[in-house]
Amino acid sequence: MKPHHALALGLLGIAQAGSVGAQAPAGAGDVTLVCEAVYLPARATWTRTVRIGYDQQRVRSVRIDDVPVYTFSIRETVILTAIDNERIQIDTAAQTWTSDFRGQATAMGRCERG
Repeated sequence: MKPHHALALGLLGIAQAGSVGAQAPAGAGDVTLVCEAVYLPARATWTRTVRIGYDQQRVRSVRIDDVPVYTFSIRETVILTAIDNERIQIDTAAQTWTSDFRGQATAMGRCERG
């Protein structure tokens, strides 16, 4: 199974689990994850919103804090990308956020379906 296909199927599962009494879209959809990331060394908590657009074959788009991510790659259930020199990894299966901001700060956090 191709990595994009595995992630798209996983996102479809998250979307279906999050909808009560509603049917998930047949061909395409989106999932929103709200991540509480703790940045060290400052110990500041930031709420990061990730919107992942997908169809049955692959992830089509990623937006972080309503900013479109122009490039991303998929490694099984992990989306790898960067915004403003912050390297970001979002594990959609474990629902976690990890990032590194130019070696000056790191962040880790949990995500929930938004």
